[in-house]
Amino acid sequence: MTESGAQPHAPVGPGTAGAAGPQEHGRGGEQAPHPDQRGPRADDRQERPITAGVEGALAGIVVADFSRVLAAPYATMLFGDLGADVIKVERPGVGDDTRAWGPPFAGDEATYFLSVNRNKRSFTADLSDEADRDELAELIRRADVLIENFRPGTMARHGLSYEQVRELNPRLVYCSITGFGAGKGATLPGYDLLVQAVGGLMSVTGPRPGEPVKAGVALVDVLTGLHAAVGVLAALRAREITGRGQLVEVNLLGTLLSSMVNQSAGYTAAGAVPGILGNRHPSIAPYQLFAAADRPVVVAVGNDRQFAAFCSGLGVPELAADPRFATNPDRVAHIDALDEIVSPLMATRPADHWFTVLSGLGVPCGPVNDIANAFALAADLGLSARVAVGEGRDAVDLVANPVELSDTPPAYRRRPPRLGEHTDELRAWLHDRPSTPGPITPSPASPSVPSDGSLS
Repeated sequence: MTESGAQPHAPVGPGTAGAAGPQEHGRGGEQAPHPDQRGPRADDRQERPITAGVEGALAGIVVADFSRVLAAPYATMLFGDLGADVIKVERPGVGDDTRAWGPPFAGDEATYFLSVNRNKRSFTADLSDEADRDELAELIRRADVLIENFRPGTMARHGLSYEQVRELNPRLVYCSITGFGAGKGATLPGYDLLVQAVGGLMSVTGPRPGEPVKAGVALVDVLTGLHAAVGVLAALRAREITGRGQLVEVNLLGTLLSSMVNQSAGYTAAGAVPGILGNRHPSIAPYQLFAAADRPVVVAVGNDRQFAAFCSGLGVPELAADPRFATNPDRVAHIDALDEIVSPLMATRPADHWFTVLSGLGVPCGPVNDIANAFALAADLGLSARVAVGEGRDAVDLVANPVELSDTPPAYRRRPPRLGEHTDELRAWLHDRPSTPGPITPSPASPSVPSDGSLS
């Protein structure tokens, strides 16, 4: 959590929409805007494919992207934003599953697919076709990174496991993302909802005990993609020293257990099994949602100084001296008693009032925004949260990469590709000065593609 000493300006109601367009990122200022303000919504370089646009931190890195859906495509999009040439291998005529995951659609394109597939080129390949397998062998020989998120064993059945391709390209960093690892959990399907349930996240999420709730987005997939990206970057750095690539493995369950940080550590270090606390925090109080007179508002008191300011803003400064609430551990221990005092006071005034008063006292406070209002807040804070990717009428409005680099910032060179859009140009590149790698052939034990998500 962070503290902000910025002072709010006068609240702006939800009906005062702005007129910013897709590329307008808002205005900066010394005062914090009201959160509910609406607005617009080393290798042979000669063998590298030519990539248009600005050179980035990962310029010159070629990524063979055998992934689909969310976790791995999110990671490869981040690589593309940072300058890598990402070649997305897709099934002819079908492509990534998320191409059909809608509504909502932008024109005839699913926004789910658009959200994680910019800065990539689409190459269609049929693994049952020997010529396509030979082209994939050449792609792998030229790649720096291969990333895939099929069920364990799928890549091996097509001659594409790490052990099978490492001889083809000893410098290859090979990243495999699974749901539950490649051991006893290999047969379990890696769906985000399933992992949220069995991984414990839903056991600490919900309005009250006995009513578990999933997160509003596929959070585990996104976190796994981030961990995969860190692992790949670490392996690329190690390659600079050793000259060798390596296998990077990440699974959804392990990622979730790590990402539950304090909740997980409470169990591993102290044997404490947390439960559902609704919008309360297990270790900080008051750090929760309150019902204001008109709508919900969040108050996030992180220390004793903020609690004293909070009590002053409520008009009960003496509450801070109550021995039940004098320190954070005291407040956590007596959270029900504190809530009985605070909740009726919060209900007497609208959310705008509490935002103005409490923010002015340095107490973190804000209403529960919808996504449109969240983007409007980012724009008013001068954050570049939206970006138009593509040219002219073909451009699509997407969420900007949140990482800012002073010398090699993220760039948006390519809109999300149509299926097979770059197959011809990539095929020409793969046949230009081809090497003579060994052919990729499916395992004789299982020549066909299983139904659990495959390329051919």
